[in-house]
Amino acid sequence: MSRDHNRRRGRSKLAAQAFGRRAEGWAVLWLRLKFYRILARRQRIGAAGVGEIDIIAAKGGVIAFIEVKARAELADAALALTPRQRQRLCRGAEAYLARQPALTGHSVRFDVMLLAPRRWPVHMIDAWREGE
Repeated sequence: MSRDHNRRRGRSKLAAQAFGRRAEGWAVLWLRLKFYRILARRQRIGAAGVGEIDIIAAKGGVIAFIEVKARAELADAALALTPRQRQRLCRGAEAYLARQPALTGHSVRFDVMLLAPRRWPVHMIDAWREGE
């Protein structure tokens, strides 16, 4: 591969990461407007490749682990969450809660926040359950 190709690919990856960070910022704002308390953002979980949880939020007695998906179209964002990612988020939630004894007794929920340019965010509450 040429250096030019690698530079373009590197720039597109940086642009995608910046787009994702902006989407997470919009998602946090949307959640705060809905009276969620943000516990963590971009929470890295485990060294063994568990990954990152985009947003962890609380409302009432519920802890929501929220995956943010941003694409050019909302339909594409909705299709972007794979079963493998759902499993990773479930493992990440277990690891996070194991380190947070103060959250024992809260209900756990997995949500998805879908974002696309010039569209209102779509918050899919309880999008899946652990083991699905």
